[in-house]
Amino acid sequence: MQIQLRIARWRWYPQLFQSFICLFILIWATGCQSELKVAESQRSQRGMVVSADPLASEAGIEMLKRGGNAVDAAVATTFAISVVEPFSAGIGGGGFLLAGFPPATPQAGEDYTIAALDFRERAPKAATQDMYLDEAGEVKPRSSLDGHLAAGTPGTVAGLYTVHQYYGKLPWATVVQPAIALAENGFPVSDYFLRSVERRQEVILSNPAAKAIFTRNGEFYQPGEVLIQKDLATTLKKIAEDPNSFYRGEIAEAIAADMAKNGGLITLNDLKAYTPIWRKPICGEFRETQVCSMPPPSSGGVHLVQILNMIGDTNLKRWGRQDPNTLHLLAEAMRIAYADRATYLGDPDFVTVPIEGLTSLPYAAEQRQAIDMNEARPSTEVKPVDEATLKRYFWESPETSHLTVVDNERNVVSLTFTINGSFGAAVVAEGTGILLNNEMDDFAAAPGVPNLFGLVGGEANAIAPLKTPLSSMSPTIVTRDGKFVMAGGSPGGSTIITTSLQLVLNVVEFGMNAGEAVSEPRIHHQWLPDRLIVEKGRMNPETLDELRRRGHDIEKWDGWGNANLIRLTGNGVLEGAADPRREGAAIGLEN
Repeated sequence: MQIQLRIARWRWYPQLFQSFICLFILIWATGCQSELKVAESQRSQRGMVVSADPLASEAGIEMLKRGGNAVDAAVATTFAISVVEPFSAGIGGGGFLLAGFPPATPQAGEDYTIAALDFRERAPKAATQDMYLDEAGEVKPRSSLDGHLAAGTPGTVAGLYTVHQYYGKLPWATVVQPAIALAENGFPVSDYFLRSVERRQEVILSNPAAKAIFTRNGEFYQPGEVLIQKDLATTLKKIAEDPNSFYRGEIAEAIAADMAKNGGLITLNDLKAYTPIWRKPICGEFRETQVCSMPPPSSGGVHLVQILNMIGDTNLKRWGRQDPNTLHLLAEAMRIAYADRATYLGDPDFVTVPIEGLTSLPYAAEQRQAIDMNEARPSTEVKPVDEATLKRYFWESPETSHLTVVDNERNVVSLTFTINGSFGAAVVAEGTGILLNNEMDDFAAAPGVPNLFGLVGGEANAIAPLKTPLSSMSPTIVTRDGKFVMAGGSPGGSTIITTSLQLVLNVVEFGMNAGEAVSEPRIHHQWLPDRLIVEKGRMNPETLDELRRRGHDIEKWDGWGNANLIRLTGNGVLEGAADPRREGAAIGLEN
């Protein structure tokens, strides 16, 4: 197994290196994104794993080969990502998982059973609403982003163990083993890894434990050099023997001691108190399919369904995926959804989130009528709907990584997890190898103050002890009449919801294959700041001119997100693809 994993990375590395060289040349010469190739779709009858890294996908496939199911493969893949992508996700963070199980005997009206698990980070008990404010009431720069004070109580290990206990088939130690091998034997560093380190180099170099892992005597590892993480390997071995050690044993004691030493808030009691939460997924109907995603404290499911409802029966396919009418409608619907997000979304255990109102068809129809197809509304004129209006629509009373797995039985897991910003808080709990998250930045440090991703929030997402910060993570599963249609998701901060939305539309509305769906140019609007973001060099200039004529302030970005998905073809074959913008891999179980 260890040899297979190391060979897998080297097999992919020359191809990745060539891609990055090509990427550099294209950026220098032409802006590059117009030349982004369509991802190659992989196919299999028996099972498929797609993740952000080839080694992690190999770890998941190994579990399927051993007779494991989608949950076993997803857990192994997640642990492996924690080792090879410390800049995006890890056991020092948290996330959300959606699992789907087909009916034993599909009958009319019977669909998949969808389970949603919240293993998101939580605010320590000592957290306060004004913990990042100075004496003048202003937010202290980067106080919620860098260092131990930025970290929330991690949930990844508890979440993975919980879902495995419910649904896994293979022994727990077996699914952790690939990650142990990767940490102990090492893996070649990629160019993207190096660029991620360099973006956070100042904070990494200021933390002795992080510096000892991610540099060699203060010099960063170069592409192709092997990174070994001995402390993390030891930690993973302890987790394989007893996952509770992360929250009640030696690992927990080490995390708490490091926090106390460096001004962090997480205590041994915070770790002992952590428990993942099973929640009811958010589901909606679109084009005769059932689209399910995560409920609050993720905003992903609510706004994914809300935007699909606003699209309604509009025939986007008649216009085309990159037609100005399609892009304008999507942008205006996104603008409305993110305005509602800023006011109403938060941890449902602390605030009342009007889920049924925001996802109701009558509310979507009213908002759709407010969209002028000839002119963009300035965001200053798009206000979150007032409570009295929502009550008419069933008001209810009192960097990230994604992976997708489908097995031979068509059980499916769509999982997104994170440490928030690149390399999280950029500090490692001494002696553990665990890179800590900076997830506290996902709270509203103060009303109206934007976070790392430019999102603003209010009282619903204010900091409180043991509260979960609002997220945009949107792991998604789509089914029709008891049969699997597709599953997918993406990292990307505030762009996660809109990327996941466009994956669903690309497959369900526009009939794209997996490779086309993850490669298609994307747009994003999040209400504030008032701008329509498009991928640099990948949109027709005439289309952009027309969008500007309608009042959109266009901002061009290099490609964002790292989406992946699996869909079922018309002849019953699983088809998977990873985003060509990064270095992920779709691997099918050999037929």
